[in-house]
Amino acid sequence: MKISVLALAAGLLAATTASAAEPAPADQSADTSFSVGETIVVTARGMAGSSSNVITSVDRLGGNVAQSANVNYAWELVGRLPGVLVTNFNQGSTSGKFSFRGFNGEGEINAVKLLIDGIPSNGNDGNMPYIDSVSPLGIAGIEVVRGTADPRYGLHAIAGSANVLTRSGGNYIDAKASAGSFNSYEGQLAAGREKGSFSQNYTIGYRDAQGYRAHGALDRLSLSGKWAYGLSSAVKIGASARYYISHAQEAGYLTGAVAAADPRATNAYNASDGDRRQLGQYALTLDAGLSDNLDFAAKAYVNTMRDDRYVRFSAGGSQQRRVTNEDHYGALAALHWHTAVAGVPVMTEIGGDYQWQDDTSLRYNTANRMVTTQTRDQHFILNIGGAYVQAIIEPAKWLKITPAWRFDSVSGHFANRLTGATAPINDYGTISQPKISVAATPLDGVTLYGNWGKSFQIGVGSGAYLIAPRLTNLAPSINTGWELGLRYTPSDRIETRVAFWQQTASGELKRKLNDPLGDFENIGSTRRRGVDIQISGKPVKSVAAWAAVSIQKATITVADPATPQYVGNEIDHVPHVLWSGGLDYTGVNKLRLSLWANGQSSYWLTTANSAANGGKFGGYQLFNAEAAYQVTRHAEASLSVKNLFNAHPEYVWWDTTAPAQPLHSPGDSRAITVSLRVKY
Repeated sequence: MKISVLALAAGLLAATTASAAEPAPADQSADTSFSVGETIVVTARGMAGSSSNVITSVDRLGGNVAQSANVNYAWELVGRLPGVLVTNFNQGSTSGKFSFRGFNGEGEINAVKLLIDGIPSNGNDGNMPYIDSVSPLGIAGIEVVRGTADPRYGLHAIAGSANVLTRSGGNYIDAKASAGSFNSYEGQLAAGREKGSFSQNYTIGYRDAQGYRAHGALDRLSLSGKWAYGLSSAVKIGASARYYISHAQEAGYLTGAVAAADPRATNAYNASDGDRRQLGQYALTLDAGLSDNLDFAAKAYVNTMRDDRYVRFSAGGSQQRRVTNEDHYGALAALHWHTAVAGVPVMTEIGGDYQWQDDTSLRYNTANRMVTTQTRDQHFILNIGGAYVQAIIEPAKWLKITPAWRFDSVSGHFANRLTGATAPINDYGTISQPKISVAATPLDGVTLYGNWGKSFQIGVGSGAYLIAPRLTNLAPSINTGWELGLRYTPSDRIETRVAFWQQTASGELKRKLNDPLGDFENIGSTRRRGVDIQISGKPVKSVAAWAAVSIQKATITVADPATPQYVGNEIDHVPHVLWSGGLDYTGVNKLRLSLWANGQSSYWLTTANSAANGGKFGGYQLFNAEAAYQVTRHAEASLSVKNLFNAHPEYVWWDTTAPAQPLHSPGDSRAITVSLRVKY
């Protein structure tokens, strides 16, 4: 494993290293970002609410990488960025997710704030269903902001945020048709039209696939539109709409013996498992340059989710019907002002957001989709609002200091409609989150940066409410994090970044995933720490590459009183090592060759950290390749191979239903896809 990482890093001392997927800071010498793929450099001053005002580790994936990719779901694209853990359940619409900074992707703690064009896009539980509604051909870039120093977001931003940016403006028609292994067929169309002050962008995507495993078929349709109108050179209003519907079977989880003998198998008891998911996202936006020194940005949105899932996890359990209906309404705004105080440049920004959720969660025990009993009928309102103030002070050309403070407040109520019981929200009080960041550029090409800050976790679902027999309000879990980093760019052909980080939590909670009430359990106090190392460069015109490795560890420092023996144990499903890298070669006329890879070490299945409770699984190394040929000026044909060496990755979890055992979801074997892309 370590040999593979070092070999990859040694062989890939070159990579695409462009700059930003959204407005970048005017002072590029203080840049702390790392990029994969061709991203857009914008030298104008960033608008209010921009990541340009955050001094922390920022990673950006270029639109060219996203648009050329052949993936089942858009969340897989984020795995191309350094230090990102991708958890692939491979279970229909509940397909998988990404996480970072020592948090796993199990769904118990969802620590990443997801945004699509700056619109909050998490479900109530913090999961990321809305990312499935984005077609890769419509992506302009993906931006990941890590750590606790960003004051812009509160709810779910425990370890940072990820913003999927879609195409805006321009005049183009871009179509892509693909066919591949496991009877996979996909068509995507993206179009933009800009004339005068009015622009419009549209994306349509449809995918139909039988899946690697038996009973793994899916089909999905996504539609989106964006419209923008410039009222003047300084004021622009916009609107967007996104709709998605999918139908998917679920292959289920296999015992270790079956997974080893026949990884494409399904269980007879999973024959009627499947999901129907419908998503909507609608937004209005305003961006205004009120003066040469004053900018304002605002967004209002509505998110809707209707999910109806039948699932049976093991032979010893019942099939369940899980119905989730969520309506989220929200608004975000930020105002920032540039000035100088005694000759010292100062930027001040104030902003905030408010979200109102109206959610229902229903569960039933079923047999082949016939209801036998209802186990949950919950309705809950969750209101959460936050405000922040931030400043950027530049006492010298080589120094930036960024203090910030964010406050969040929560309200709402809960009703158990099976029993008639009601409950108020936990009295979390005002959640205070101070933050400070510093960046210094003592030499050309050298940026030293550090930050410290707090973020928070509250309960999700019923876990956010004071439900009997609990009599004591649950306090928020406060995460305190710091980071020290160095970004070194000795020339425009090479870029490196090293960051040391740590994040501690005062009283971490995790959801009980199969609990009828939707309750939580206490992990205790935790500590996550690690180092991220990234290098990229372009030594010659025809070669571009990058390599990265993250070494991390997540441990329990103060255990729950019920399990005192867990002190010092590792948190489950967190690998010690994550690595990734890629190489592009364009030295032959009209031909582009790409190779990229990622992998991870194994992880404990439970916090018991013992072989008796599942032991360790999950390590893998995956290599992928693509060859693309420019057939004509407007058409490109490509052949891509995922899992080039036919490795056997799998997701594994510990099932406590008798007989307690690890259950496996094998990942796809080698898969070949041919595509034709036409652009005008």
